[in-house]
Amino acid sequence: MDASALGLTCFAAAIGMAIAAAGCGIGQGLGLKAACDGTARNPEAGGKIMVTLILGLAFVESLAIYALVVNLILLVANPFIGG
Repeated sequence: MDASALGLTCFAAAIGMAIAAAGCGIGQGLGLKAACDGTARNPEAGGKIMVTLILGLAFVESLAIYALVVNLILLVANPFIGG
C-alpha cells in the first residue's frame, strides 16, 4: 500500500466530512431559525411547524450520514489503493 496515496485518501475523507458537517450545520441552523420565526409569528401553528421542522432536519442530517458512509467506503474499501 502506497503511503502517500493513503495519506491523500485520509486527507480527502477528512475534508469531505468537514464540508458535509459544515453544510448540514448551516442548513439545520437556518431551518431552526425559520421555525422559531414562524412559531413567534403564529403560536397556534407551533405543532405543525415542529412536525415539519423535525422532518426537514432528518432530511438534512441524512446528507451528513451519506457523506460519512462515502468517506468510510473511501477509507476502508479504497479502489485507488491496490492491496
